[in-house]
Amino acid sequence: MYIVKVKKIDSFAKLPQYAHPGDAGLDLYSTEEKIINSGQSALIKTGIMIELPENTEAQIRPRSGLALNYGITVLNTPGTIDEGYRGEICVILINHGKVSFKVQKEMKIAQMVVKPVLKIEVKEVEELTDSNRSKNGFGSSGLI
Repeated sequence: MYIVKVKKIDSFAKLPQYAHPGDAGLDLYSTEEKIINSGQSALIKTGIMIELPENTEAQIRPRSGLALNYGITVLNTPGTIDEGYRGEICVILINHGKVSFKVQKEMKIAQMVVKPVLKIEVKEVEELTDSNRSKNGFGSSGLI
C-alpha cells in the first residue's frame, strides 16, 4: 500500500477520504465559500498540501453528482499534481449550468486519484512503424 502524506494548512481542511470501499478517487473538500456564476470558473482551496510516493501523480477529477445535477466540473480535467509539488491543492471549478452555484465550506468538490507514472526517454526518429489505424484520427472509427 502506498502512503500519501497530507498536511492541513487551514482550520476547515478535511483529509481526503474514500466515500466507499473500492472507490478509486478520494474526495477533496473546499475550505471556503464562493459563488461561481454561470459560465464562470473559480479556484477553490482545499487547505491541504500533499507529499506523493515516488513515481506517482495525483489526478484531480470531477464529481459526477456535481456535473449531472449542477453543471459543475473541473476545468482542466484531469488536473495533474506532480510528485514534487508541495503547495496547497486547489481545484479549478467551472459552472456549465444555467444558474449560479455556491461552493460551501467542507463541501466535496472533486476527486483525487493517485496513479503510477512511467518514466520514459524521448528518442527522435526519422520514421514510425506503421499501424492499422495509421494517421486516421477524429471520427475515423464512426458513430456505431
